[in-house]
Amino acid sequence: MKIAFIGGGNMATAMIGGLVQQGFSAQAVYVVEPAADKRAQLQAEFGVQTVTLEDALPETDVVVLAVKPQQLAEVARARATELAGRLVISIAAGIRMADLDRWLGGAARLVRVMPNTPALVRAGISGAWLGPKASEADRAMADRILQSTGQVVWVAEEGQIDAVTAISGSGPAYVFYFMESLTQAGEQLGLDATTARQLAYATFDGAIKLALGSTDDAATLRAKVTSKGGTTAAALNRMAELGVQAAIQAGAVAAQARAVELADELGQG
Repeated sequence: MKIAFIGGGNMATAMIGGLVQQGFSAQAVYVVEPAADKRAQLQAEFGVQTVTLEDALPETDVVVLAVKPQQLAEVARARATELAGRLVISIAAGIRMADLDRWLGGAARLVRVMPNTPALVRAGISGAWLGPKASEADRAMADRILQSTGQVVWVAEEGQIDAVTAISGSGPAYVFYFMESLTQAGEQLGLDATTARQLAYATFDGAIKLALGSTDDAATLRAKVTSKGGTTAAALNRMAELGVQAAIQAGAVAAQARAVELADELGQG
């Protein structure tokens, strides 16, 4: 399998690094990237082949569209003839498959993907939707590529990609927000910044490892560390009074709504 990436940004770099780390041949990976310094970096770090925007797209089995969403319409139209008949994976946020299909002239097999930033450390999770023109063999190829940066879930309908965006796409920021708040709380309680950060970060790391290694759901795990009348109960009761859980859920709903709005805006191109 040969793969071309159009765009050599952070997410493309993460995917390329994951593929190479898994033993995929760097010589079978091509990157279309306008910035000379970025091309040089990718060549030096991974040994992949790079081309400029003016060059013809190499013959490959798969093309990953990894440009900014605002640039995708222009890129897709310019490459439509070259992409005809190929498996095209779009990781551009907020671009509906129908719009991409229109820009490409309807001749490509499409997969729409919502990755997230932990892909940069091979700990990401991607939500993916298989287009109606793509086959189960295409799904297997896309799955192999996406697993280079972490886990993959395939959604039953394209609209669910907006929910994926709200939970895992934007989700790392929610976690960082909680970590930031917990660190600040430690400082307010008299800890120095380094100690507060170490305690907060290690707590998240340990809690996630505990949860992933347990058959219990999050609610059960929470109950197991909450003694009646204890310190944890006092904290959780106060958070409930302040509506923390409701605020998190409302935030995810707002993220989903914004994803729909962006798709409407970007799809007008």
